[in-house]
Amino acid sequence: SFRETFGDKMLDVPLRSVGSDGGSDTEEGIRGDNDQNGIKEENSSSSSSSSMAIYSFPTLDQLKPATEEQLREMGLGYRAKYIIQTRDLLIDSGGEEYLLSLRKKKDGMEVQEELLKFSGIGRKVADCVALFSLDQNDAIPVDVHVQKIARRDYDPSVMGQTKSLTPTLYKKVADLFRDRFEYAGWAHSLLFAAELPSFRHVLPEDMVQEMDEWKEQEAKKKEQEAKKKKAVQSKK
Repeated sequence: SFRETFGDKMLDVPLRSVGSDGGSDTEEGIRGDNDQNGIKEENSSSSSSSSMAIYSFPTLDQLKPATEEQLREMGLGYRAKYIIQTRDLLIDSGGEEYLLSLRKKKDGMEVQEELLKFSGIGRKVADCVALFSLDQNDAIPVDVHVQKIARRDYDPSVMGQTKSLTPTLYKKVADLFRDRFEYAGWAHSLLFAAELPSFRHVLPEDMVQEMDEWKEQEAKKKEQEAKKKKAVQSKK
């Protein structure tokens, strides 16, 4: 795997089968994801136990000898090119010192622009990196779900008549969170998580009802828009 080839072995995690057929749901689930998570299964002499080796994500120095062809052979597909290009640009930019310097910047938009230089990085991913790794607490990763939260809770007209998310609209949506919260990025993350079905059971009933009513209203609006569009086309 990618991590096994370039990373460091960190530890061996022992696994034990608990089922009568010599396996368990837990063990099988972990096995299924081992390649993606830098895990390699190693069988012991006993048929009832095994271990999995955990490997670290490779450092920039460890990735220096990697080639695009080598990464493609590992199953990384189109991402292989982006990894190689990102590695090379990171090295040219100063490596780890460059990334650490982004943590010290006070302007989150400047950090976003720096990250946009890397292959395959859009504004949302740039802001994810800035928020979760570079101490930019006001970075707001904006996607369609965040747009809906902003329109529902803060400004119904924020998107205007535009459906595509231009850089100007991206900032406008993000500013709706920044204007309200000191740690806007983390507040946004909580609001985003609240939209997930797995969190509905911990939300107040009136909040869930309000969210469902808004979704129904949005669905009706889309249906009306579709009817109008169809009527206009039929007249042509």
